[in-house]
Amino acid sequence: MRIKPSPTGRFKALLNNKSTAFRELIYQCQVGSCYFNAGQAILTQGQPLEHIYVVPAGRVSMSILAVNGRRFQLGEANCDDHIFGEMEFFTETPCQWSVMADEQMQVDIICIKKLTERLHQQPEMLFFFASALADDYQDSLDIYTNRLLHPITYNIAYDLLMQQQENPPLCGFNKVNQEAERFGTSGRVYRRAVKALMDKELIRKGESGLEIVDEQTLKAFLDTYE
Repeated sequence: MRIKPSPTGRFKALLNNKSTAFRELIYQCQVGSCYFNAGQAILTQGQPLEHIYVVPAGRVSMSILAVNGRRFQLGEANCDDHIFGEMEFFTETPCQWSVMADEQMQVDIICIKKLTERLHQQPEMLFFFASALADDYQDSLDIYTNRLLHPITYNIAYDLLMQQQENPPLCGFNKVNQEAERFGTSGRVYRRAVKALMDKELIRKGESGLEIVDEQTLKAFLDTYE
């Protein structure tokens, strides 16, 4: 979630009016800042949550490792005052995901105990967490549903279409193995699916990665699955 509330939703007017107060509440609980280098973990799957972290700016990636050794990458996010650890803060459980810094960044450290006390004093601020977690849940469920119920060729094509948005919430990687993990598969299967889409002349390899050849043709391809 971000400190800045979503501009949509049932409580958007309330959240907008109190957004400055919510930022103040978060930073009243700050106990310091630290620097992370690229490749360092901000949160580690399975570890107890010691603090909540705010990333003012920088790229991070999120992944989860199954007991069979397979990794699922959620993608890379360009942070803009993003909060990490809020889910585990409420559930009081170990970290579900690993959050990795993909470049050097400053991270602000928020004390869990102080935040708990502040929320007891100002329970209306819980609307920020409830609304943001509901948005994150729906976005994540869309991703999981597509990965589970559609073939990988559909998911790759659909993801490329979503990347055309002005500010996509999650971006892909420039390494094949990481991209394969983002689609819940192996590098071999991912390459085969990309080749199938290229053979249909739906996508091509550009200087910065995969590109859509013709957006309308790609949309027509996706419509065949409806």
